[in-house]
Amino acid sequence: MKRLIAIATALCIGLAAMASVYAQANYPTKPIRLIVPFPPGGGTDILSRLVANKLTETRGWQIVVDNRGGAGGNIGLQAAAQAAPDGYTMVMGQTSNLAINPALYSKLPYDPIKDFVPVSLVSASPIALVVSAKAPYKTLTDFVAAAKAKPGQLTFGTPGSGTVAHLTGELFQRTAGIKYVYVPYKGAAQALPDLIGGRIDLYSSSLETAMPHMKAGTIRALAITSLQRVGVVPDVPTVAESYKGFQATTWFGILVAKGTPDAIVNRLTAEITKVLQLPAVKERLTATGGLPVQTGPKEFSALLRSEVERWSRIVKESGAKVE
Repeated sequence: MKRLIAIATALCIGLAAMASVYAQANYPTKPIRLIVPFPPGGGTDILSRLVANKLTETRGWQIVVDNRGGAGGNIGLQAAAQAAPDGYTMVMGQTSNLAINPALYSKLPYDPIKDFVPVSLVSASPIALVVSAKAPYKTLTDFVAAAKAKPGQLTFGTPGSGTVAHLTGELFQRTAGIKYVYVPYKGAAQALPDLIGGRIDLYSSSLETAMPHMKAGTIRALAITSLQRVGVVPDVPTVAESYKGFQATTWFGILVAKGTPDAIVNRLTAEITKVLQLPAVKERLTATGGLPVQTGPKEFSALLRSEVERWSRIVKESGAKVE
């Protein structure tokens, strides 16, 4: 009897292993959920839907975009971390919720390093330091000179505390040796009218958000935070041209839950890479100041670790906290 039980157990284990191999070889066999940890309509949502739609068009995969906004992206990341590690739940993470939130929140419902397997970076975009078109500051040097002449009097706004835009402003403040008054907003929709109307002096924004207003002539970009200028706004200098080495970018990448089989991770990486190489996708990203970035799991993992360490230092130095 014991021998029969052992044989039956071994048979079950073997069949389960075969089923797992079959499932991986034929992946995907059902819709894939892509969690977007922000509400519809924002930059992360737009980028996620671009990738999802192209995977559907080119591979015939059914990708269901699931917006799980709230708590600075923490709710969506938590849902992804707790999903079954079978490749049928992906999440579009970014600098804020993966690299900044671990230091910003005293309690985080996920660990960006331990709970996820990076699949592929998707895009990176610089932050723009912008002022009203009516402001007297024509260059970054002009603004810094004014801030030094009026320490603690000029104002600096962001779309939210703890965001990349906020911490970029804090980093620039220390780098330039100036001091301004921080004015947090709940989003760009609330902040930009105040900037355009001259009620705040400087605003830190994603380049994508700022560009329509730059084109309309209502705001002026003093600098962007990538190391090199970007083709879509070639006349806008980088902060690094004045302060060597200054860099702060918002990057976006797709991850899956820890434990997802390597074969599935590699398949996702390969297919997402193909999508990012499509001319239409490259054109869409570069038109808004972004750049398609393709990296495998190892490169993305290395970047994630270095960014967590880097932004942890910046958060600590800024004193920013969200409970």
